[in-house]
Amino acid sequence: MHLRKRILVTGGAGFLGSHLCRRLVKDGCDVLCVDNFYTGTKRNIVDLIDHPYFELMRHDICFPLYVEVDEIYNLACPASPIHYQNDPVQTTKVNVHGAINMLGLAKRVKAKILQASTSEVYGDPSIHPQPESYRGNVNPIGPRSCYDEGKRCAETLFFDYRRQHDLNVKVARIFNTYGPAMHPNDGRVVSNFILQALRGRPITLFGDGNQSRSFCYVSDLIEGLVRLMNTEDTVTGPVNLGNPGEFTIRALAETIMELTGAGSEIVHEPLPEDDPRQRCPDITLAGDLLGWQPAVPLKEGLPPTIEYFRNFL
Repeated sequence: MHLRKRILVTGGAGFLGSHLCRRLVKDGCDVLCVDNFYTGTKRNIVDLIDHPYFELMRHDICFPLYVEVDEIYNLACPASPIHYQNDPVQTTKVNVHGAINMLGLAKRVKAKILQASTSEVYGDPSIHPQPESYRGNVNPIGPRSCYDEGKRCAETLFFDYRRQHDLNVKVARIFNTYGPAMHPNDGRVVSNFILQALRGRPITLFGDGNQSRSFCYVSDLIEGLVRLMNTEDTVTGPVNLGNPGEFTIRALAETIMELTGAGSEIVHEPLPEDDPRQRCPDITLAGDLLGWQPAVPLKEGLPPTIEYFRNFL
């Protein structure tokens, strides 16, 4: 009988993973953080290293892992276009082989397992906002497809393991999330704009800046993941987790300039291939199943994020 839940977090030294590890340790769990440090960094978890109920293991989940755990959060995967397009074959491998290995582990030790999926499974959506029932509009051979289709295949595997092996699976579709511990060079719009503003450089808008995104603060997202993991076995998802408050990219740039006091000019670049015009979650299901909705508005979440990025100047 284990008094503390033993929880494996893959990608635990990444942006979301480090926040999740911290939350689970705080909740009294025994946490095993697994990361190969492709995009994760020890800096994100340095405060946890000496905690008696936190353990760090360098491991690539493209290879099997043999540990004893009660729950698995599978977050391992480069999540920004710059990183996942840098080695697209490896991105597909970590999504597919990684999912197979973690599902195999869950099956062997009878653990609950949660997959960190993504709003990218919807591609460039023709429905707005996107409900979980929408099957997506994804280019299977484009430069983003290693991530989009890799995550879609991982969802397939999770539900096949559910049907074939009666595994207790949960799937969360994560929409744009931001906050401290974001990778400074991930090329994402929030980190890009903040660093450009803090350095007094021009702010780069791709396209006309009228494409929209929804931005969820990291503490809200982590709360959603933990609630989903703690649901009844019959609740599998997929469940959208994100903030339905929608902002144009131009409005985000102007808000960041206001909060940093930057006098940056805005410059325009061509829109990347397959870049979605709109991305916004329908979170009705998360409200119904988890009693969850985001609590931190953009203007409250940006200041601590900006403070974090001052460390990189």
